[in-house]
Amino acid sequence: MKYGGRPSLSAAQQLLHLRRSEVYPGSGSVARGRLTWRMSRRPFPLAREYDVRLVYQEGSPPQLIVDRPDLVLLAEGDKLPHVYSQRPTRLCLYWPKAQEWTSADRLDQTFLPWMDTWLLYFEDWLAGGRKEWRGGGEHPDTADVSSRERRQLLAAR
Repeated sequence: MKYGGRPSLSAAQQLLHLRRSEVYPGSGSVARGRLTWRMSRRPFPLAREYDVRLVYQEGSPPQLIVDRPDLVLLAEGDKLPHVYSQRPTRLCLYWPKAQEWTSADRLDQTFLPWMDTWLLYFEDWLAGGRKEWRGGGEHPDTADVSSRERRQLLAAR
């Protein structure tokens, strides 16, 4: 249960909300408490299209992975900004220790809008010569990423 008394949403409930969303069309499934949602996003009309995968295992933080295009190749040798991992490219959309997202929050109303914002700032970073990340945020050190999260990242590959 989330702080404040709201109950956690199950992976199946999250999937239902995603399927009803007109803003984030895609396809997905739930198996053994694990939600996988795939979709294509374009952060603004002239931007490239991104194939993304949202993975949410009940009891763990959600993960957003960019499957296509290869962001590492787009970065042309520069380290990708504001990501938990370069490959697979797992976006840093919130800071878990700040409890910006909890299991009582709908993914389609929090996590996916944050993804759109991240993609917009990524396009800006590329267009600006990969010099400055203007998306803000505080990125935790890799030491802040727990061994459990590392295992989940490897499982999402």
